[in-house]
Formats: sequence, C-alpha cells, structure tokens
Amino acid sequence: MSGDHVMNLDRAVLAVAGGMVLLSVLLTVVFSPWWLLLTAFVGLNLLQSSVTGFCPAAIVLRRLGVAEGCAFR
Repeated sequence: MSGDHVMNLDRAVLAVAGGMVLLSVLLTVVFSPWWLLLTAFVGLNLLQSSVTGFCPAAIVLRRLGVAEGCAFR
C-alpha cells in the first residue's frame, strides 16, 4: 500500500492540466476574458494527447524525474 500515494506521470499531467484550468479561470475573472484561450489550449492539448499519445507536459515532467504511469509510456 506504500505506492498508492506516489505521484506518477499520469496523475501529474492531470494535476498540471487542472491547475492551468483553474489559473486561467482566475485570470479571466480578475483581468480579461482573453485568458479563456488558455483554458481552450489546455482542453485541446488534453484531447489531442488522448488521441495521439503525445503530451508535451508528460515529456517535461518525465525529465523532471516524475515516475512513469501507465498512460504515457
């Protein structure tokens, strides 16, 4: 059970994407509706990586030493 709470690559990608969406919503409320473009970019990136298996965030996180998950091998 010790490995259940380890942040793997799959969970880290989801955490980064969720954080970016929340950040863009905050920036939209505080500054400008143009920040919704960041939300759209994150959504499109998630969609294309589900189809192609290519995810730039996964590449960066892997280089930072995040442990492999099952989705981005």
